[in-house]
Amino acid sequence: MIFRKYQQEDLPQILRLFHDTVHFICSGDYTAAQLDAWAPDSFDTDVQKRWHCTLTEHFTVIAEEGLVITGFGDIDDTGYLDRLYVHKDYQRQGIASGICDRLEAHASPNIITTHASITAKPFFQKRGYHVAARQTVERHGILLTNFIMKKE
Repeated sequence: MIFRKYQQEDLPQILRLFHDTVHFICSGDYTAAQLDAWAPDSFDTDVQKRWHCTLTEHFTVIAEEGLVITGFGDIDDTGYLDRLYVHKDYQRQGIASGICDRLEAHASPNIITTHASITAKPFFQKRGYHVAARQTVERHGILLTNFIMKKE
């Protein structure tokens, strides 16, 4: 397993990983409609450009095994941990912890904030994050619950 920086050619594999992981791993906590709103089957060009932009602007870590991207995560300069996803076939192998260790080490603020799904909340709690607020967010007209979590 290697950890490296994001490259533009990673984007198609990252988008597929995101979709598949959300639909497989989070299916016990969210409805099919919520999963579709959160992670649609396809991403238009504008969405792909936005993802590439933020992954490039943020400190982004890619976990890779051979030619397979097994996980990714990113954090911005304010300490907002935006995304952290591990391939559905590579769960519970320490990949999320390895990525998160690198993201947290890179963060310059004293407080790291993330918006964690119901599914991810226990992972972040084990890492010392606390729930600052429960919130409902809207994606494509569908409401989803997540948690604003902070680590100081």
